[in-house]
Amino acid sequence: MKTTVPVGLAEQTEMAAYTDFATGAPAPVREELGIGSLHVGPALALAIREDPSRFFNRAGGFGPDQPATADVSTRVCDFFREQGVPQGSLMIAPPLLPSDWPSTAARLRLTEGSRFAKLGCDVETALSATDGVAALGPGLRVGMVEPHQAREWATVMMTTFGFTAPAMADMAAACVGRPNWRQYAAWEGERIIAVGSLFVNGECADMFGGATLPEGRGRGAQSALLTARVRAARAAGCRWLVAETGAEGPGEHNTSLHNMLRAGFEPLYERVTWLWRAQQGRSNA
Repeated sequence: MKTTVPVGLAEQTEMAAYTDFATGAPAPVREELGIGSLHVGPALALAIREDPSRFFNRAGGFGPDQPATADVSTRVCDFFREQGVPQGSLMIAPPLLPSDWPSTAARLRLTEGSRFAKLGCDVETALSATDGVAALGPGLRVGMVEPHQAREWATVMMTTFGFTAPAMADMAAACVGRPNWRQYAAWEGERIIAVGSLFVNGECADMFGGATLPEGRGRGAQSALLTARVRAARAAGCRWLVAETGAEGPGEHNTSLHNMLRAGFEPLYERVTWLWRAQQGRSNA
């Protein structure tokens, strides 16, 4: 890797993408889904009350300018409680965990959840990697999503990830064409079979929401979408790229992870998801 992505910037870019993705939806959609957010300096927390997956109930962006202190972590947990969600996650990069984190986690009754692999690289490294567009399977093409294609694009993305409530697709569709976002898709004929987004945060861009319908997998769609988004990041003046996906356990194979490694990304660290649950009640101060 030619340059190392600053850890704080990597975390802030990821969380800014999730927050903008949800809170930029039209007011009726935000009200229907119960979308709320909290700013704690550069750190952010997001909650979607009517999303049964609990996936979007998260806090992140912690870094040197806003460490995950006991006070800040308590504010985040209180936010989840006030939003009426049953579970929320705190995402903190291992290099940024405070020395007293074990006692903070114990006081707030946080438990370890799944692990994510955080990846990053500089744009020039990714541009020199394998050209996924050139290797795209026969009959497929990749391009930017136009506003009139937003609903189909959003439906493919959200249903592939299991977010089936209609308002969730409305939330995603509202992202198409928004400043700092670039949405791409892979088509077979006139049908979208795979999607992926790029969120631009100054010098850093996040690879967001790559998803492929089951019948479209194994044909190079995601590798082509990665290449297209890398080129878009360069055009936007970005210096770094970041991405996240599930960490591999023993005997596991995460196709998304290996697609990104072939695209020039390198592992930065594995990050534990720290889970807060409402039924655990309020911790003692």
